[in-house]
Amino acid sequence: MSKKILILNGSPRPKGNTSMLCEAFIKGAEEQGHTVFKFNLNQMDIKGCLGCIQGHKQCKESPCVQKDDMQKIYPVYQEADIVVLASPMYYWNISGQLKTAFDRLFAVAELNENYQNPVKDCYLIMAAEGNSKDNWEPVLQNYHALLKFLDWKNCGEILAGGVMNVGDIKGHFVLDTAYKAGKAIIG
Repeated sequence: MSKKILILNGSPRPKGNTSMLCEAFIKGAEEQGHTVFKFNLNQMDIKGCLGCIQGHKQCKESPCVQKDDMQKIYPVYQEADIVVLASPMYYWNISGQLKTAFDRLFAVAELNENYQNPVKDCYLIMAAEGNSKDNWEPVLQNYHALLKFLDWKNCGEILAGGVMNVGDIKGHFVLDTAYKAGKAIIG
């Protein structure tokens, strides 16, 4: 059975290292017959969460009171089996683009009693300049805490260190890791 995969790409670089990791992952997943939807968040009009807790008053297809490009993401997110959080590392965290979009997904949780988020499988794809254990530790702590809170399954972390400039990732072994991770998804 084919899986529906949502990739939220928080990189501002359309052809940057994070995007190349996403493309390798997509290639593997599509070769296995899965359907992949990738949103390049930097190219979208997505406003920050208002914290209004009004999502429960909206319809399922358009749960947030704000009407922006999140309207394209909500239906895909609700149907997705797997969510891929893709981002360059910015100050030991995900990019603002990804954080803003992810915060807005709370409107979907507001549709459910007790603000329960839909349960998903999740991957983290990240490119960073640094490549030490200390470099990755804050991001991974945040990611693991998020998944624990959401009750999501961590399917893997695809981390490419030592890649700061656009194209630094060319020939990097992590591209193959991303491809194999996509290819390993079982329907």
